[in-house]
Amino acid sequence: MKRFLPLPFYVKLACVLISIILLGYLAKIGDTIVIPMILGLLFSLLLIPLSNFLEQKLRFPRTLAGIISVILFFGVLGYGLFLLASQLTLLKEDFPAFKQQIMDGVSNLQTWVSHQFGIQHKDQIDFINKTASKSVDSGTLFLGTALVSLSSMFILFVFTFLYTFFLLIYRGHVVKFLLFVNRVEDRSIVVDVIKQVQYVVKKYLIGLLIQMSLVSLLVFIVLSLIGVKYSLLLALITGVFNVLPYVGIFSSMLIIAILTFATSSFTHVVLVIIALIVVHMIDSNFIVPKIVGSKVKVNSLFAMLSIIIGEMIWGISGMFLAIPILAIVKIVMDRIKELKPWGFLLGEEDSKDEVYKDLFDTLNPVEKKIIEENETKS
Repeated sequence: MKRFLPLPFYVKLACVLISIILLGYLAKIGDTIVIPMILGLLFSLLLIPLSNFLEQKLRFPRTLAGIISVILFFGVLGYGLFLLASQLTLLKEDFPAFKQQIMDGVSNLQTWVSHQFGIQHKDQIDFINKTASKSVDSGTLFLGTALVSLSSMFILFVFTFLYTFFLLIYRGHVVKFLLFVNRVEDRSIVVDVIKQVQYVVKKYLIGLLIQMSLVSLLVFIVLSLIGVKYSLLLALITGVFNVLPYVGIFSSMLIIAILTFATSSFTHVVLVIIALIVVHMIDSNFIVPKIVGSKVKVNSLFAMLSIIIGEMIWGISGMFLAIPILAIVKIVMDRIKELKPWGFLLGEEDSKDEVYKDLFDTLNPVEKKIIEENETKS
């Protein structure tokens, strides 16, 4: 009989923190491998139904079904990226005109401040002109760097394509490995985790694609009616950024407001901001709850923390991957007895949740009464 030496709490805490730091460091230095592999895993889970249809209904070999599925998916994705890149190229060509428009607007603002608040024009003109000129020049440099970095995006695109293909055709092999590496009594849990991860990721990604399409369509219609230049580009940017909770809508609103100010009047800027707020309300109250909200039950606090940590480790890619990774982690935690409390912490507060019921049943009457009183007060 094996006996394990019980460790003090501070030793366990130190081990957990050291493990988290090591995992974060490995994820940081190995981002070239890890990011496309995670993207490939998510995309392969999304393409499993299509591959199964080609294999079972049309009798295609698994390799051929995988090739067709991946080519179709990445063809659509590549066309979207090409459309976005072409729009960005047009934006770069007009950037000098944007700079002049912004400088003229800043000059008018300086005159208004001088008349309204009595601040001498020459005291503010040097500082503001230098700041505005530096900001616009930095924006031009950033845009040029973004266009140059398309080669890096192409490399990421290729590796993600390969990972998606190989994970798709070797999915059965991977599942067998996960079963063999676990104990016999735990294999039912492994099967349940695999099924739930596949279901949640598939529904979540499909929901995100639908949400991005609807938001982009609404923003494109609104910007076209207002008369904003590059309405298609700005609509695509809003749809992509909107994937990020809370952060995305404000980032896209800032970008659209700046570009609208550079190509139009201040009145149009106000109209655009109001329109984006209305679109965001429609998205938050109708689109997300019906399409995306029921697929990933992660509370807003840890969703925001995961986005921040993802950005710190992997940059923009980490921000987009944070929510799916957190959802997968929660699914695993909900099905491992020792980790159920952590899975409950990551989820929404729902008394009907099965994990909550299992934890609630283990409490004594006094603890149950305290929880019930707190729920009543809230």
